[in-house]
Amino acid sequence: MSWDDDSTNFLVVKNHEEQYSIWPDYKPLPGGWEPEGKSGSKQECLDYIDKEWTDMRPKSLRQFLENQEAATVP
Repeated sequence: MSWDDDSTNFLVVKNHEEQYSIWPDYKPLPGGWEPEGKSGSKQECLDYIDKEWTDMRPKSLRQFLENQEAATVP
């Protein structure tokens, strides 16, 4: 099995900053990543990420900008 093998099953994973990635299901997840609930072929997982991850900014940056905006609104 390898990243380029069509028979490899992947998991969609997400970190605490709500950033997505894929990971082969036969390998232990690296620290800081959790399964998102989607698995399948590499392309299926990439298509899922493309649909779900619409804002590439890390969660902490989105929150910071939201707080800045809220602080400047009279």
